[in-house]
Amino acid sequence: MLDYSNGKPIKYPLRLKLSMVAAVIIVPMIIFSVYQIAALHNYSTAYDAIVRRITSANNYNLNFKDEMDESMYKLVVEAETFEAIDENSDLINPYKLIEDAKENFTYLREITSSRESLDWINRILLNLDTLEDRVNEIRDNLNETGHYEENIEMLESDIYILTELFQEEIQYYIYYETQNFEAIRQSLDEQVTNVIVTMIVALSAIIIASVLVNILVTDSITKPIRDLCDKTAMVAKGDFTTRASCDNHDELAILTDRFNDMAVQLEQQVKSIKLEQENLRYMESKLLQTQINPHFLYNTLDTIIWLIEGEKYKEAIDIVVALSEFFRTVVSKGRDLITIREEEMHIKSYLQIQQSRYKDILNYEINIPEELYDYQILKLTLQPLIENSLYHGIKMLRAKGKITVTGELIYDIICFHVMDNGVGMDEEELNALRREVENPGSKQSAGFGLANVNKRIKLYYGSMYGLDIQSKKGVGTDIIIKIPARKMENNHIEVGYE
Repeated sequence: MLDYSNGKPIKYPLRLKLSMVAAVIIVPMIIFSVYQIAALHNYSTAYDAIVRRITSANNYNLNFKDEMDESMYKLVVEAETFEAIDENSDLINPYKLIEDAKENFTYLREITSSRESLDWINRILLNLDTLEDRVNEIRDNLNETGHYEENIEMLESDIYILTELFQEEIQYYIYYETQNFEAIRQSLDEQVTNVIVTMIVALSAIIIASVLVNILVTDSITKPIRDLCDKTAMVAKGDFTTRASCDNHDELAILTDRFNDMAVQLEQQVKSIKLEQENLRYMESKLLQTQINPHFLYNTLDTIIWLIEGEKYKEAIDIVVALSEFFRTVVSKGRDLITIREEEMHIKSYLQIQQSRYKDILNYEINIPEELYDYQILKLTLQPLIENSLYHGIKMLRAKGKITVTGELIYDIICFHVMDNGVGMDEEELNALRREVENPGSKQSAGFGLANVNKRIKLYYGSMYGLDIQSKKGVGTDIIIKIPARKMENNHIEVGYE
C-alpha cells in the first residue's frame, strides 16, 4: 500500500471508489470465487504439511530417548568409548543423534507457522544445545580419571532428565500441531459451506446489485471505522494483542496500519515489563532456595540439640531466636524490599548461628551507620555474600578468620563492603569469578549466589548498580555492593526501572 503520509498517492482513494463502485459490482463476485478455490487448495496444502510435521516429530518421540540413554549409559560405565562407538552396530553416537535431531527440528522451525508450535520447537532446540553441553562435559571427564561418580550423577540428573524433557516438549509440539490440524479442518468445513451458500446468494445479489449499491458502498466505508472503534476500545481496556484489519487500500487502511503499529509497540512494551517482573521473581525464588536449604537448617538444629544436651540452655535459646529472626527476614511477608535495618538483623542472625558452629575459625564485625537504617535494600542481598566469604574464604583458610561488613552513603549511592581475610584469589581465579558473576552458569557453580544477587540488583535498579569483587591471594576478598539511596516510606516503595 502506498503511504499517503510520505506524500505518495493512495492507490484507491475513497472518492475514486465511490465513482467506480457501480462498474465493479460483478468483479468482486469473480474474485471471491477464485479466492475460495485458492483457499481450498491452501487448506489442503496446509493439512498435508501438518501431517508431515507431526510424523517427523513423532519419530523422534519414539526412539530418541531410549537410544540416547542407552548410548550415554554405555559410555559413562566405560563399556564403550566415543572414539569406537560408531563401529558398534547396537549403539548410536550421541553426537549423531543430537545433530540429526537439530537438523530435523531446524527444518521444522522453517516450515512451521503456528506461534505455539514455534515456541516448543525453539525449546526443543535449546534443550538439544543443553544436552550437547552435558555430553561434552561427560566426554571431557572420561578423558580424565576419578570422575566416575560425577559422570553417573550427571547421567541421572542431567542426561536422563533432558531426554525425558525432550520427549515432553515433542508431545507439546505435536499437541499444538494437532490443534492447528483441527482448526484447518473446521475452517475447511466452513469454507465449503460458504462456497455453496455464496454461489446461491451471488445469483440473487447480482440481480439486485443496483438496488444495494449505495448500501454496499456505505458499508465498505463504515465497517472499517466501526471495527477500528471496537479495537480502540479493546486497547483502552488493556488488550494490546488485538489488531484491526482493513483491506480497502484507502485512507482508512492507512489509519488502521498506524493503529496496528501503535498496538504492536504497546504489546512489546508490556511483554518487556512482564518479562522483567518474571525474571525478578525467578531470581528471588532461586535465591530463596539457596537460603532455605536443608543442610543449613539441619546443622543449626544439630547445634541446638548439642547445646541442650550440654545443658547450655542460654546459648541454645540465643540460636533459636537467631534462627527465627533469620527466617522472618527470608519470608518478609512477601515483600521484595526491606529496610537496611532489617537486612542488618538478618545477617546478624546468620552470623550468630554460623559462629556457634565455627567458633574456632570465625569472628565477625558489622559497621553499618544508623543513618542508613531507613533506606531500602533488596532482601537477601548481603547474606549470600557473607555465606560466600565464609565457605570460600574463611573455611579454606583453616585458621581463625574474620568477616567485616561495612556501609556508607556516598552522595546518592549506598556502598557496602563484605570483606574477609580468607585465602583470597589470584588474578586468574578473580577474573574467572567476575565472568561467572556477569554470566552465571549452573546453580552448583561457586559464583551462582553472587551472580544471583548481582542480577537482581541490576533488574531492580539498573545496569550501573551491582557487585564488584577485589581479592588478593593470601590476603582476602572484598565484595563491593552499590545500590541507589532510596528511603522506605511507610514500609512501601514504588519500584521503577532505569
